[in-house]
Amino acid sequence: MKTLIKKYPLLVLIALFAFTLRMYKVNTDLLDWHSWRQADTASVTREYTKKSLNPLYPTYHDISDIPSGKDNLEGYRMVEFPLYNILVAGILKMVPSLPLVPTSRVVSSLFSIGTLLSLFFLTRKFFGKKAGYLASFFFAVIPYSIYYSRVILPEPLMVFFSTFSITTFAYYVKKPTPLLYWLSLVSLAFAFLLKPFVAFLLPVYLVILLQERGLKKSILDFKLYLYGILAIIPFLLWRDWIANFPSGIPASDWLFNSNGIRFRPAWFRWLGYERITKLILGYVGVIFLPVSFLKQLKDKQFFIPSWWLSIGIYFSVMATGNVHHDYYQAIVTPIISITLAYSVLIIDKYLNNKFNALVSMGSISLAIIVMLVLSFNQIKGYYNVNHPEYALAGKAADQAIPEDALVIAPQYGGDTAYLFQINRSGWPIGGNIDEKIDMGATHYVTTTYDKEAKLLEEKYMIVEKTNDYLILDLTDQREIE
Repeated sequence: MKTLIKKYPLLVLIALFAFTLRMYKVNTDLLDWHSWRQADTASVTREYTKKSLNPLYPTYHDISDIPSGKDNLEGYRMVEFPLYNILVAGILKMVPSLPLVPTSRVVSSLFSIGTLLSLFFLTRKFFGKKAGYLASFFFAVIPYSIYYSRVILPEPLMVFFSTFSITTFAYYVKKPTPLLYWLSLVSLAFAFLLKPFVAFLLPVYLVILLQERGLKKSILDFKLYLYGILAIIPFLLWRDWIANFPSGIPASDWLFNSNGIRFRPAWFRWLGYERITKLILGYVGVIFLPVSFLKQLKDKQFFIPSWWLSIGIYFSVMATGNVHHDYYQAIVTPIISITLAYSVLIIDKYLNNKFNALVSMGSISLAIIVMLVLSFNQIKGYYNVNHPEYALAGKAADQAIPEDALVIAPQYGGDTAYLFQINRSGWPIGGNIDEKIDMGATHYVTTTYDKEAKLLEEKYMIVEKTNDYLILDLTDQREIE
């Protein structure tokens, strides 16, 4: 660390600034944007703090049949390998006084700083130190990058491990050492375990190989074949293992093209305009992208184009998933940062030659400021606490009902963020109440005083009732007069 501070003080300052930005609203309730998905991840961590840290049996609070189509009374959560959850839960077990949600956000943020550092060294290798600083700066300050670097999701870790793997791979190809080889391989294996989408980054690895080593040397290198095999084996073993728990595997076929949106005008609009242009680059930033792309092609260099090709393939294959969920684009932030950095240097050189340094600096700075402001206007609502009544009802229920209670917590669309606030396992949707009671439901907690709630209130004893929520004991029926 001392060497890093002494040799790259500006990089350390950028990293500290980035971490500070990611602490914005770090203590708010887990009811912000995509809280349902974040709550599912945080719930696995919470269950690990209550039970043993067994990576083979991740569980969470939703025992309904909504995710997989099968009743999941054991609460299995068989998606990505729970590396993130184990890390956070391990910290919480060592320091029980730490709060789960802020601690999770801090861990995510720290991994994003690792991505920032990786981007510096990766970009410096291909485009020089100035570009490295700019790439790390853009990753630090782009509002989309800030928000999705501190979410309670596997994405921040996946982005770090994939970027670090590419960085160490690029250095390994130029100067092969066992340390770089294994750092890159293990990082890629972790990235696969977190999100198999990293497979779409294959063109980046291939271009690095071909540009740095050539086709003949690459083909004859047995260690490269071993690299790919060893990197994917843990993922295949994990997928084989979780197949034993079908009730805990959420349906995923819809992610590909379930609504037929691939290559249709709406697909281009959502991904090209709504997400890349508007949300991430604040309209103005998009003018920078073609510059570095075209310069690379002109120079017959394909590092940046290969990465964008990877993203294009990813967008095409996971068409519906990318359109439905904007956090699926978190994997784009590293190449966005690199592309912007290289473009700024190209434009700066052109404006310096055409006009002067003052014009160049003023024009580029103004464009970047406008980009960040317009992007933040799109992102700022993501930090808002939606449905504060969930937190209110959740806190009351957590105090009023037994720790082993199974709750029915009905919300529109089965919002599991509400279950997370209650801190109990159960069903995030109502209906078929008698059937759920037969499966073990003990309490009913709702913030919506609808027809179902009124009927149940007449039948079961009230634990607590306010204008904001209703808690019923489903094990205690009212006497019929």
